[in-house]
Amino acid sequence: MDMLPLSLALIGLLFLIIGLGVWIGVALATLGFVALVIQLPIPPGTILATSVWQGSKSWDLTALPMFILMGDILFRTRLSQDMFDGLAPWLSRLPGRLLHVNIVGSTVFAAVSGSSAATCATIGRISLGELKKRGYSEGLSIGTLAGSGTIGLMIPPSIILIVYAAATELSVARLFIAGVVPGLMLTGMFMAFVIVWALINRSKMPPPDAPMPFFERVKALRRLAPILLLIIGVIGSIYTGIASPTEAAVVGVFLSLAIAWRTGTLTLPNLRDALVASTKTSCMIIFILAGAAFLTTAMGFTGIPRVLAEWIAGFGLSQAMLLLALTVFFIIMGCFLDGISMVVLTTSIILPLVTAAGFDLIWFGIYIVLVVEMAQITPPVGFNLYVLQSLTGRNIFTLGWYALPFFLLMCLAALLLAMFPDIALWLPRTMLE
Repeated sequence: MDMLPLSLALIGLLFLIIGLGVWIGVALATLGFVALVIQLPIPPGTILATSVWQGSKSWDLTALPMFILMGDILFRTRLSQDMFDGLAPWLSRLPGRLLHVNIVGSTVFAAVSGSSAATCATIGRISLGELKKRGYSEGLSIGTLAGSGTIGLMIPPSIILIVYAAATELSVARLFIAGVVPGLMLTGMFMAFVIVWALINRSKMPPPDAPMPFFERVKALRRLAPILLLIIGVIGSIYTGIASPTEAAVVGVFLSLAIAWRTGTLTLPNLRDALVASTKTSCMIIFILAGAAFLTTAMGFTGIPRVLAEWIAGFGLSQAMLLLALTVFFIIMGCFLDGISMVVLTTSIILPLVTAAGFDLIWFGIYIVLVVEMAQITPPVGFNLYVLQSLTGRNIFTLGWYALPFFLLMCLAALLLAMFPDIALWLPRTMLE
């Protein structure tokens, strides 16, 4: 059978299966099974067992459930309230005042969560009520949270970077380090937008709170001590070489348990809920990765990725045009799939193209995560928008409109990252070479 029509037919079949509501892991495995049956006289069962085992036994993946558990434990503590109380006195002097708490708070929490949905939910359940009570613009309050909540995908320890590392056999530590500067760049861009908006729309800003004496503000910083300790323990141990990402994940779980115990939230129901939630999430991700591993192996046997790569290469696209085409492709996929599914689904097809075009795979991983962040606030299947819908009760397309300025800022960040790859590559090159 001619490879190109087969390739396109399989891609159409995949979207049909997903459109029917079949689990992503099952859809990927089904596609691999169909490809093998059509193309090769090889027993699919043997390949299924071997590839699933090979794809699931990666040492890097052992960090995944630990980081997820850490985020679930912290979600059930008073950490978000402490962060708001500790940051608000210092950020209230900037134009935009407490709107910056959403952005800075999300960035800080991202450094111990690894999940954009957890970041958005944890910060939002405190900040949205406080901002509404003080009279801040609802649209900008929600928009800042929608945009900055996605930083959890970029700032280490990022769950999606662990998944990308496992799919591409790259260093988790190097990817973590590469995500720091782009993540902080996004934070700076979001804060700059809020400052400009506040200066232009002074009449829409509520009256400022009474100024807090300097020593009272210093005293409020003590509220940030637990989160800073956690960041130092997790991220610091990785960057200094004391612990691998997997070992650092265990350190994070221990410290999060200590914080929960210190704040009085380490109860048996909370611990049980955290364990159940993290188990479900971990199993979901591993199931997707197992299906993707079988699909990747099947694609390798059939030669479909090579045919697709040759077909796209035949268009003679420049690096810039190829990157633009991939960006549009991922944004469209983000309207229907979550970020982890997008990464594992496309790795076997995209990587040969990316490698042939001469892109650095570390840089490309950061770029893809940035584009996936954009997809998190794109209706109708933007995960962060669903989190915000549960917090606000607003229509998902209204939430998408509130998040639009931050989507456009991410587009600008993607352009900067494409023009200046060292935004992602400078720090790992400096620290690890």
